[in-house]
Amino acid sequence: MVVLAGPAPGEVLAAVGRSMNVTLYRPERSPGQEDDGLSAAAEALQRAGRASSPYALVPADPLAALAASWREMWDVSRQEGSAAFELEAVKALAAWRAGRFELPDYYLVLAREDTGGPDFYLGPLRSARAHRVVLVPEQEPGQQAAGMLHALGSLRHGPWWPGLDEVIETARRFYPDSLAEGTATGPPPATPEAGRVRAG
Repeated sequence: MVVLAGPAPGEVLAAVGRSMNVTLYRPERSPGQEDDGLSAAAEALQRAGRASSPYALVPADPLAALAASWREMWDVSRQEGSAAFELEAVKALAAWRAGRFELPDYYLVLAREDTGGPDFYLGPLRSARAHRVVLVPEQEPGQQAAGMLHALGSLRHGPWWPGLDEVIETARRFYPDSLAEGTATGPPPATPEAGRVRAG
């Protein structure tokens, strides 16, 4: 079971969906369903979990709102702090603990190689289990579809995810500039407020 993180053009999904080894599970929204997409993504993951095809692909993520709020938390121009991230963390943890979703086997991150800022998937999530998060660079649709199929065929086995609570704790303490620095010197700041001088 693989989640696509990032905007996937319709022609890319159509091209990948034509592969005999791939079944696409799009989220379905019901009237009155919450707007953050968590329920729709969780339901799509549940359907994908019953798939018999080699690769069940879900272009939706229950952690999407959490990922967006983490990125915004590190936007020093907005200076909004971590309140929105903590709110999304509570929602995601409640749904996960209630058994509404499990983390997928893998994430394919559809993005530019230079994402232009902190990225939850390529930062704290990949630091939790590097082999379970794969970047598929943004390209023209035909090349991106081919890149996704190549990535699916190259996925590596390894340890399963830690609990979502541990992933979120990693995100709280993850310093985005450590991606560029290779290894951060000293302990990372636990909040954006603590790291604004270095991040600016």
